[in-house]
Amino acid sequence: MKAVRSALEYLKGVGVTHVFGIPAGSVNAFFDELYDMPEITPVVTKHEGAAGYMAASYARYSRGLSVCIGSSGPGGTNLVTGAANAMREHLPVLFITGAVPVSTMGLNASQELDADPVFKSVTKYSVTVTDANELLNEFVKATEIALSGVPGPVHIAMPIDVQQGQVGDVKIPAPKKRDDMMPDLDAIKRAAKEMAARESGYIFAGQGARNSVGQLIELAELLDWPIMVSPQGKGMMKSDHPLFAGIFGFAGNDSASKLINEGEGKTLLVIGSSLGETATNNYNANMAKDRFLVQMDFDASVFNRKYEVDVPILGDLHLSLAFLIEELKALGFTKKAEGPAEANEPQADLTEFSTKNVLLKMQELLPAKTRYTIDIGEFMAYVIHHMDVLEEDTFDINVHFGAMGSGLSAAIGSKFAEPDRPVVAVTGDGCFFMHGMEVLTAKEYNLPVLFVVMNNARLGMVYHGHSLQYKRVHASFEQEPINIAAMAAAMNIPSFRVESMDELNGSVLERLTNMNGPAVLEIALVDNNVPPMGDRVKFLSSFGK
Repeated sequence: MKAVRSALEYLKGVGVTHVFGIPAGSVNAFFDELYDMPEITPVVTKHEGAAGYMAASYARYSRGLSVCIGSSGPGGTNLVTGAANAMREHLPVLFITGAVPVSTMGLNASQELDADPVFKSVTKYSVTVTDANELLNEFVKATEIALSGVPGPVHIAMPIDVQQGQVGDVKIPAPKKRDDMMPDLDAIKRAAKEMAARESGYIFAGQGARNSVGQLIELAELLDWPIMVSPQGKGMMKSDHPLFAGIFGFAGNDSASKLINEGEGKTLLVIGSSLGETATNNYNANMAKDRFLVQMDFDASVFNRKYEVDVPILGDLHLSLAFLIEELKALGFTKKAEGPAEANEPQADLTEFSTKNVLLKMQELLPAKTRYTIDIGEFMAYVIHHMDVLEEDTFDINVHFGAMGSGLSAAIGSKFAEPDRPVVAVTGDGCFFMHGMEVLTAKEYNLPVLFVVMNNARLGMVYHGHSLQYKRVHASFEQEPINIAAMAAAMNIPSFRVESMDELNGSVLERLTNMNGPAVLEIALVDNNVPPMGDRVKFLSSFGK
């Protein structure tokens, strides 16, 4: 048996069914073995950078190990951004790169790169394997590291001759299960007593709580405390819950900002948020001012970064929440009678052709369970601020390490992981010009993803941000308008170009979403309104004063 085959057999046993990346000479032995392994589908992308974000999205929604591969040299460096993103998002992705033969290392061989140290700072583990007999062991080790403790990416560089080396009949080890991270019960007891003594408070949830929403809501109803979520946590709970107080952070809601800045809640319970810049409105001091701060997370490094935490609770969130709920019940807390949800705002006037109205109209016409993967651009602020959450887990927003074009790739990874979930990627022309060719990847794998391209012929977020900061904008931030729908048509991908509000209707969306493959909906619109970036606008407007 070839060493690379033993590694693939192990990955199959772990449950890997897809490998994202691009074949090349330095990894051809890996791809050659896949001919005889129909259980694993190679997803050949158009760029390794896109493959990294696809693999991350797949890991998020499959809740298991994802695999991404690239060639030696430039293929590997193109994967580094994806690795950094997976590290920031705590996603278990195995990044594999080819390498020149061991005998030619250090001789300036074609596309030679010592990838190990390049990946070290953005992964939990990185190694170059120089002995074929160690390849399987390193795959086992790296996989266990990726899935254990705080999940995250790992990297293995495989020289060509190591992949092809014969290792005989080796025993493929069974995958290990991740051990639960048990929280400190004394810390939970203390938190419960302090929260009970102070009575009033707020819950602030980040994306780390995404898989514990039921417990999060049960806790909020027990305490009768409002729940705010971070921009990245948008989508975890429905907007119509009586205790939902909105988004706090970048492009957040006034209701949430008022609670943080003016509210009288004596406790802030942070669940699954690292309290980063975009989640805290530029590290707003009012979050913890005169409040008792309790923070729950499975990553110890998030405690006391910017805000002093009174009670840090380290452990898997579903366990921490379960124990806290039981402790509060033991202290006499019971669920309050559920009051009526606040009345919805009057139906917005959707006649004006604007970014806000396009997004709201689109959501009105699409199924409630549609997942929206949001790219990086001014439209992101409108999504965070204005779009309602009609069903749980319907927004994928990456303000941590999202690159332009990452939303396009996230849509594809999401669709592979959950084929029955309708998926819409909301992107911009700038993002599309970076990674828009991945619509061909969706086409080649018959993925019915709708790619909505907000085309304003400029780098919108840069345009508005620079204008707010410097009161002028460089002409190069705008480009010659391009008909993106026509580009899609040239690739034999169904498309439609919207140039007015009345052109966006149910028949158009029905035609573009009911097919065995992707479609492109281009919104040709220059919206000069300042995006609803919340306190970020104040920050940028006061820059330099």
